Amino acid sequence: MVVTDPIADYLTRIRNAQQAGHRVVEIPSSKMKKSITEILYNQGYILKYKFDDDAGKQGVISIALKYDGQKIPAIRKLGRISKSGLRKYSKATAIPRIINGLGICIVSTSKGLMTDKKAREMNVGGELICYVY
Repeated sequence: MVVTDPIADYLTRIRNAQQAGHRVVEIPSSKMKKSITEILYNQGYILKYKFDDDAGKQGVISIALKYDGQKIPAIRKLGRISKSGLRKYSKATAIPRIINGLGICIVSTSKGLMTDKKAREMNVGGELICYVY
């Protein structure tokens, strides 16, 4: 199976696993997916993660999903902003605030992947990868 947009596939696998109530989801690994996973963990959207670089030909990321007491996922919405057919770029001053700063936007900058808040602090723009809340 050939995936044309690996980041959209990554986000869809997390969404589907949460919808089905799974505790852990396994996703094929890449540098960008590892960075996104670390941001999700640091922002408190996932319980924990593990990078297994020996599994398969490109490695696997295992993500333990986070739910509250009523089995409601910690991630309410997860979506792609910049698609492979239409890239979305933004200056530091024009990076969108996701639900007035309650959510996060993951931005790919020249200084690496970071949240919208950190990108504004460092005054760097870049490609808007996805939003999470």
